This record gives sequence, C-alpha cells and structure tokens, in this order.
Amino acid sequence: MTTENTQRLDCNAHAERSYSAMHRLAATAAESAKQAGLESALLELVRIRASQINGCVFCIDIHSIDARTAGETEQRIYALSAWEEAPFFTERERAALEFTEAVTLVHDGHIPDDVFQRTQKVFGDEQLSHLLFVIVAINGYNRLAIAQRRVPGNYKPSA
Repeated sequence: MTTENTQRLDCNAHAERSYSAMHRLAATAAESAKQAGLESALLELVRIRASQINGCVFCIDIHSIDARTAGETEQRIYALSAWEEAPFFTERERAALEFTEAVTLVHDGHIPDDVFQRTQKVFGDEQLSHLLFVIVAINGYNRLAIAQRRVPGNYKPSA
C-alpha cells in the first residue's frame, strides 16, 4: 500500500476509447437499473460497499458524496461496512449488500446459491440483472482507480 497522493497513470488520456466504453457501461447500467425500479440511494450504497471491500478511496469519496446528494444519512453511510449488525437497513438493502459482497468477493467461494436465491426473491430476475451490472461496473471502476492511483477529494456532484 502507498500513501502517495499523486496519480500515476491517466487511462482516459492514453486509452480514451476504452475508458469511454467503461463510462458508457456504468452509465447505461445505472440508467437501466433506475428504469427497472432500483432506487438511486440503494445503488449508491452498493457502490460504496463494493468500493470499501476493494479499498478504493477514490470511489468511496465519490459515491459517499453522491449518496448524501441522493438523501442518504451520515449514520447509514458510516455503518455500511458493518451493515449486518446495523438495524437501519431494509430487507431490500440487506439483500443488495449481501449480493454485492458475494459478487465483489467472487474469488472467495463464488456466489453461494443461498445468497443468490435470497437476492433473487427480493428483486426478481429483471432487477437482479440490472443490480449485477451496477456491481460489475463499480468493481471495474475500483480496479481502474486503484491501478491509476486516482486521488480523491476533488469530486463535485453534477446538478
């Protein structure tokens, strides 16, 4: 790990088409998820949780700001890393967070059938499919940001 606060690579400058494709994937996944009935606040919780697991401070910063903008409380954002112990997450949020952890930690026993079935029961196939794409996109962004050593602290949410 490093404490260096300088970006070491700018993929957007050197691999603009690929970076643009990644951005389109994430934007399409988010837009489709919302159209399928997934709440903005829930999607931000998922993005923060995956970013916490992956250790991506750049994405934690962005999605914590976006979560607050979407009306999320400080209490719930702070408790997210211990969501299983916290009483203020809904069944729907718990299912999404459990699924997020299983997908993000896929190397650790794949996605257990019981986790998948619980999540599928809460969301149904359509919403679950959209949720999965949001999780895949944030995991991709986490890896890009970590590899580039993207520096947090300058993000301003769009209007």
